[in-house]
Amino acid sequence: MPRTLFIDSTPDIDRVWRMVHSRDDIPIAVNIGAVAEGDIPGILDGYDTAIVDATYFNAATLGLCSGLKHIVFLGTGAASFIDLAAAERLGVKVSTIGGYGDTTVAEHAMGLVFAAARHIATMHVIVRTGGWRPMQGIELRGKTLGIVGLGGIGREMARIAGGVGLKVIAFNRSALSGPPVPMVAIDELLARSDVISLHLALNEATRGFLGRAKLEKAKPGVIVVNTARADVVDETAMIDLLRAGHIGHYATDVFAKEPTAPDEPLLTLDNVTLTAHAGYNTPEAAMTMYRRAIDLAAAG
Repeated sequence: MPRTLFIDSTPDIDRVWRMVHSRDDIPIAVNIGAVAEGDIPGILDGYDTAIVDATYFNAATLGLCSGLKHIVFLGTGAASFIDLAAAERLGVKVSTIGGYGDTTVAEHAMGLVFAAARHIATMHVIVRTGGWRPMQGIELRGKTLGIVGLGGIGREMARIAGGVGLKVIAFNRSALSGPPVPMVAIDELLARSDVISLHLALNEATRGFLGRAKLEKAKPGVIVVNTARADVVDETAMIDLLRAGHIGHYATDVFAKEPTAPDEPLLTLDNVTLTAHAGYNTPEAAMTMYRRAIDLAAAG
């Protein structure tokens, strides 16, 4: 039986976790709270399996975790937190969990679309600090939404967007059979879209996918929404084009470093909406994810 530790739970996670993990499941120890990089090997001493929410495992850390054989990452974007090449080299299996929150993440992405289109976050801060600035937004009905990555979340985004009255087009890196919306080349999507929503998995082929050259081809004033991974976007180019006004608004739930560093450049801009990597975070999605994590840990 694997010796398993959930290394970085939180009080909020634990409330749901306790509803899912039962006495009939394998024993899983739970550590509450963030773990400093230097403490990871010691905390994992005696365990061969780690369930991981948001702890970074670089090559050096993995090399010090001599007994570690399996990491179960809570989500799909393990590459943002784990050096996958080092894990493979050291014989550490990395399991990810997909499909658990397609609707939840898509709903969050659509919330960011509304917030960006109507400057909701900006006005919220102004009013809360004693100001008053009615800001003119845009009406979404009849506008074009371009979805980049038509997997489970992208398809849910298309479904929700259709109900709002958005015209939906999509680009996918591989051919799809029977897509629910018209498929176009990426350059056409960039040129036509009033709103772009990113739903790409992060890997070496998609890192920096939305780079400067592509961003410059986007329709001036476009809203870009990112609930995928920060590194699918060239952040330096994004910031330059936000400052220039070519990108009208960037609404993102994901960052290169999480939690964000105090010198994160996005924190200095007005035409952004920022959330704390919470797109997946509903009890409904969490219960599905934790159930799958327990089963993956048990399977070894």
